[in-house]
Amino acid sequence: MFVTVTAPKAAAVPVEAVSQSRRRLRPRTLLPYLYVLPGVAFLLLWTYSPLVQTFALSFYDWNLLPTSPKTFVGLDNYAEVVQLPELHTAIINTVVYIGAFLVFSLVLPIVIALVSRQVQGRARTIYQALIFVPFLITPVATSAVWRWLFAEQGAFATVMAQFGIDMPNVFRDPATAIWAVIVIVGWQMLGFGVLVVAAGFAGISPEYGQAASLDGAGFARITRTITMPLLSPTIVFLALMTILLAAQWTYPIIDLLTQGGPSNATTNIYYLLYQFGFQNFDAGISSAAGVIFFLGFGLIALLFLELQDRLSFYDN
Repeated sequence: MFVTVTAPKAAAVPVEAVSQSRRRLRPRTLLPYLYVLPGVAFLLLWTYSPLVQTFALSFYDWNLLPTSPKTFVGLDNYAEVVQLPELHTAIINTVVYIGAFLVFSLVLPIVIALVSRQVQGRARTIYQALIFVPFLITPVATSAVWRWLFAEQGAFATVMAQFGIDMPNVFRDPATAIWAVIVIVGWQMLGFGVLVVAAGFAGISPEYGQAASLDGAGFARITRTITMPLLSPTIVFLALMTILLAAQWTYPIIDLLTQGGPSNATTNIYYLLYQFGFQNFDAGISSAAGVIFFLGFGLIALLFLELQDRLSFYDN
């Protein structure tokens, strides 16, 4: 008796599956990734690579000289940097800068944008452009002009002398130097805030206000109950940018006018990192402070992203 053994047939592969697998291997499917490859490469090279190097240097003692060896110190740099009085002063000044710039980048732009909405035609564009112009001026030119305005024999001192008020050089007085920096940077950043708020207003349909006015609502009530809630995404964005970038905005003005003085009255966390790294030549302390600030601002950014849906009202 003979038994015939038949080999199992291979499962038939659908033609569509074969064509789809071949389609995935086509070079055309890789084309979108090639478009973003240069951007990703530069992002890794200029952002994440220095970040990793900074984190690594925070555990070493090094004076930035290529011929000098790096000494591993562990967490000693972090323990030392949190005890420095300069760090505490810089953090306090940074909080003052943030609080003041929230007025210049958020409160005043909303007021100016509301007023400019009452201006009709091309005059509104000219009005907003005049406010935005200071944002385009370089910090070097801005510092030169404001140094002359605030000088002992400058324009402000001459005007105040007409009223019998003796105005000292504000950049040499610890009580007034920080407020002079705030005025200068706030004057520049006001245009940026107005531009962003105006763009937010442009995205709000005027039909809501028109419908409310037909029901008897006034300008104040429409602004409070309709306009401001619909503007909330813009407000959240400006608040986050102000908190994250306030120290960066003030850095060039501080470097050009006060160098952090007098008596560290105008220094902030960014300028402190520069002093630690490139004036004191202490890469370990500077890197440790940078990692601390990075983690702190990162937590703030995550908090804003988490609360964005709750704080923002979108027009769907």
